[in-house]
Amino acid sequence: MRRRYYKREFVKKTRPHRINEEIRAQKVRVIGEDKKQIGIMHIREALALAQEAGLDLVEIAPKANPPVVRIMDYGKFLYEEQKKQHEAKKRQKQTKVKEIQVRPKIDKHDLDVKLKKAREFLEEGNKVRVRLRLRGREMGKPELVTSLVEKIKENLQDIAEIETPMKVEGRIGIMVLGPKKQKKGGKNAQTKD
Repeated sequence: MRRRYYKREFVKKTRPHRINEEIRAQKVRVIGEDKKQIGIMHIREALALAQEAGLDLVEIAPKANPPVVRIMDYGKFLYEEQKKQHEAKKRQKQTKVKEIQVRPKIDKHDLDVKLKKAREFLEEGNKVRVRLRLRGREMGKPELVTSLVEKIKENLQDIAEIETPMKVEGRIGIMVLGPKKQKKGGKNAQTKD
């Protein structure tokens, strides 16, 4: 049996756009540096226009018919795109899941401290996982679990909504609370009235 060996060529693409001589189309739709459409012309004429202006010819929409190219400073364009992406990433809010642990026979003061901490987490925009730990005979008394869950719901109902209701599996019960979603009018709509 004859083996075939193929030569692998790895082409590293460094730019997301084709520029200047890399553009393959013969006819292109040209947009000027002022973002106004110049018209459809041959690629050589478009390259000459770009060279006269001392700028690059960049292929913006390669799948259009004819492909759209723009006369611009490509380095500046890439810098501005990178800056926009960085700003968008900065504005994104990542929610974290914080956790509080409680027991069915928790003292009132201890529960208040845990609920105060949960309230702080929710106000920051994080989710709160309530982990309920059961021991021994507590597993046979589901009314303890329901009364504790009701206390938690009652104390946090103004700021939280239940994303996952309490599920008890074995000795551990888990419930997830999330911050209430603000309406688009939000606080401003309430203050105007």
